[in-house]
Amino acid sequence: MPEVLRVCTKTVMDNTDPDILFDEHGVSNWWHDYQTILRTRPNEEQRAKLLEESLRKIKESGKGKTYDCILGLSGGVDSSYMAYLAKNWSLRPLVVHFDNGWNDELAVGNIEVIVKKLGFPLHTFVMNWPEFRDLQRAYFKAAVLDLDIPTDHMIFGALHKIALEHKIKYVLSGNNFATEWLLPPAWYYSKFDLVNLAGIHRAFGEIPMKHLPKLGVWQRLYYQRVKVIQDLKILELVPYRKMEAKQFLINEFGWRDYGGKHYESVFTRFYQGYILPTKYGIDKRKAHLSNLICNGEITRAEALEELSKPTDDLGRQKADKRYVAKKLGWSEAEFEDILSLRPRPHEEFGSDALQSRLADVTLRCCQPFARFGRALLND
Repeated sequence: MPEVLRVCTKTVMDNTDPDILFDEHGVSNWWHDYQTILRTRPNEEQRAKLLEESLRKIKESGKGKTYDCILGLSGGVDSSYMAYLAKNWSLRPLVVHFDNGWNDELAVGNIEVIVKKLGFPLHTFVMNWPEFRDLQRAYFKAAVLDLDIPTDHMIFGALHKIALEHKIKYVLSGNNFATEWLLPPAWYYSKFDLVNLAGIHRAFGEIPMKHLPKLGVWQRLYYQRVKVIQDLKILELVPYRKMEAKQFLINEFGWRDYGGKHYESVFTRFYQGYILPTKYGIDKRKAHLSNLICNGEITRAEALEELSKPTDDLGRQKADKRYVAKKLGWSEAEFEDILSLRPRPHEEFGSDALQSRLADVTLRCCQPFARFGRALLND
């Protein structure tokens, strides 16, 4: 934590982001960058045309098939609203839920309500728990910052794997500029750096990763360039406002709020609500709320009021701590020792920077890339 806390006068971002800059009026670079991007983004009319063209391509790609797209559903606001839009647009998605063993009961209930009312088929991708738990344990032992990488990496790996199996060309993503653009690079690490992930597992893992859906540089290139599977951020193409979407879901589906952003996962709830603030001095709510301020959904005063509250109910947080320790195979005392390990940078375990450069060369001059990609997918 910085000795003197300095807070942006437009957002609630502060110098717990080590790279933040302030102008002479105390306004941070985040506010200025947001305004710059707004001026360069496609306007509402242009986005509507892009949406129309995207929907046309999705439907054409699905002719003669059971499904025309993949839609990942977590039970959260973004993915649940995206499912509603898909129905409204007459798309035929295969709805996929990623079960890594950490689902909150409210999120599971939301998923059941959404798919039942919309009439969508649900495919649950269940992770190999021994392998996944071993990978999560390795990340704790490595004492790196971003403990959510195993989940985030494997979610997208699973979605692309299922898309390939069903010959589906479009994967709909709930990621969006309106509510998720703002996040300091110092607060997370690349989700798809398979070299880094494998390095951490090699150093601290005990079980081979034979069944986890990996998605590194080469796998992504194979999916995108050879099999032409496209990720489509569909919420980017509509006037998306999170608070309005949440209220709509509550009114129309009986959707139930689970608390903070990504708190539909017990693990992420504990990681973002406890580990990041206590070990790293990072409160991601500052970024999430600042994004909503920039999007005109809440006032700065409302955001400051929210930040004055604990990151989660303290009783639930204590219960989550015991639950996470037990589920990962540690006693409470062992877990405390793990949490007190000196933080280490991800870069100590390698990165995919060289692979990314090699991939660029491969795309230009390596004809057998398709065979190479298929071999890597089976690795």
